[in-house]
Amino acid sequence: MGKVIGIDLGTTNSCVAVIENDEPVIVPTSSGARTTPSIVAFTKNGERLVGEAAKRQAVVNPDRTIASIKRQMGTNWSTRIDGTVYKPQTISAMILMQLKKEAEDFLGQKVTDAVITVPAYFNDAQRQATKDAGKIAGLNVLRIINEPTSAALSYGLDHAEPQKVMVYDLGGGTFDVSIIEIGDGVLEVLATSGDNHLGGDDFDDRLKNWIVSKVKEQTGADVSRDYTAMQRIKEAAEQAKKELSTAETTQIILPYLSQHRGEPIHAELSLTRTEFTRLISDLIDRTAGPVNNALSDAGIRASELGKVLLVGGSTRIPAVQEKVRYLTGITPSKSVNPDECVAQGAAILGSTLSGHAIVAAGTGQDLLLLDVTPMSLSIETIGGVATRVVNRNTTLPTRYSQIFSTAAPYQGSVEIRVLQGERPMARDNKLIGTFKLWGIRRAPAGVPQIEVTFDIDANGILTVSARDLDTGKAQSITITADDRMSDAEIEKAMRDAQEYAGYDDLRREAITLINESNTVLSRTERYIKENKGMDKGFKKQLKNSCSDLQRLISRTRVDSINRDEMENIRRAKEELERITPAEM
Repeated sequence: MGKVIGIDLGTTNSCVAVIENDEPVIVPTSSGARTTPSIVAFTKNGERLVGEAAKRQAVVNPDRTIASIKRQMGTNWSTRIDGTVYKPQTISAMILMQLKKEAEDFLGQKVTDAVITVPAYFNDAQRQATKDAGKIAGLNVLRIINEPTSAALSYGLDHAEPQKVMVYDLGGGTFDVSIIEIGDGVLEVLATSGDNHLGGDDFDDRLKNWIVSKVKEQTGADVSRDYTAMQRIKEAAEQAKKELSTAETTQIILPYLSQHRGEPIHAELSLTRTEFTRLISDLIDRTAGPVNNALSDAGIRASELGKVLLVGGSTRIPAVQEKVRYLTGITPSKSVNPDECVAQGAAILGSTLSGHAIVAAGTGQDLLLLDVTPMSLSIETIGGVATRVVNRNTTLPTRYSQIFSTAAPYQGSVEIRVLQGERPMARDNKLIGTFKLWGIRRAPAGVPQIEVTFDIDANGILTVSARDLDTGKAQSITITADDRMSDAEIEKAMRDAQEYAGYDDLRREAITLINESNTVLSRTERYIKENKGMDKGFKKQLKNSCSDLQRLISRTRVDSINRDEMENIRRAKEELERITPAEM
């Protein structure tokens, strides 16, 4: 097995790491950055942009730019661009393909295997959607790992002394908290809790609304429906949030933001850290519930914690750090990089899964990871009750079986509704799948005995099987949730991704060829100009060759070029190079 990469597929930014010389190393982007914006865009000429290039053009192309797609994973969200329908899995796959390519460029070899991280509170459908995105991107996803667990794995590599650690992970779109016990090279997750819709995006939204209201106060104009203005406001809000992590005051200056009654609108605002904290205080307060729940489920008090690790870019906000101190009585540690430790932990796990286990510092033992399922799994029974089968914070992998029966007399089949959540009534939990078992022997209600088995793998992904104990026949049950992609859809998305990757390679090759051809043209034309006394026949031959090459280039559209057109340009370029004097 070759190198296994670890990928933190984030809401706002993504990061990829790999093990080099038994140490996790962050893979830089082509521009030297250590993270990639989780943004995909489609230009008007059909070009697809990912990462920094997509982010740079978002202001002028907001309706064809997709950000924060992670919040849509496991849902039936979709968007149509140029006649093509894109689901969250396909957009996420484009980001993963970019990360895969950067890793291959960095390592100088093909990469096929990966460990991808997800929020601890992701449900089954969200985890499966993430795994499907990896498959579409051409990756063999060895494991889906919880983000706070991955961060703790990175921390535990250098801090293997026995201790209980809280990982407080507040990213761009999700919040997780996990209690993890480290000891003798073993990392055991004791409990996890979280909120899948709480993060930096929500802080940005509060700031965006504040800017819009201030602009309206000053100018009377409501710019909330101006797409371009709102994209600029979004970027300004994100920048202001970052600046207020180190400064007490920031200036928000947006010249020519929009127009109102034929006059240009300029925004020039001053925002203090105190005002920003007031705007987001209720959002920060929402992190208290998961923190207290995780401590309670782990059966420990905050005073028993040895460390509190801050993970995710939003933990750089001073008010967040103050909240952590208030909740735990502990000054949070900054010994891990909040943007990079999740990807590093995934790379460590990937190395272990590939047979190259890494030894925890000071123990002489390989790191062993024991994770848990984040939410309880239940079945809906008579009266709409959610009957618990697997409790939250059960160590993974796990397998549980329970006996159920029929609710009506002489049923030939039974529908099993599988739920995820903690509420006692089925309607208050997340329906993750409906399973149907056919061919039950007809009998009075309550007589048939149907053994339903829940099998949760190390990725936290659920499969279900059923067996009629009366006949002894077993039957496999497949999840049929509407928000999952079918095998056929995944296969088609994989083909499309490979074709698009080939198209991108062709475009890059075409651009290089045209640039080289223009260089040859420029040199030849300069040679003709500087050598006016050359043979007229030879001069005509040079000019004709230049004209041929120039004509081919001018007729070519890079976004729709094919191999034949490229070959014609290449031949014309080589012919011009052949007849041009070597001393040119």
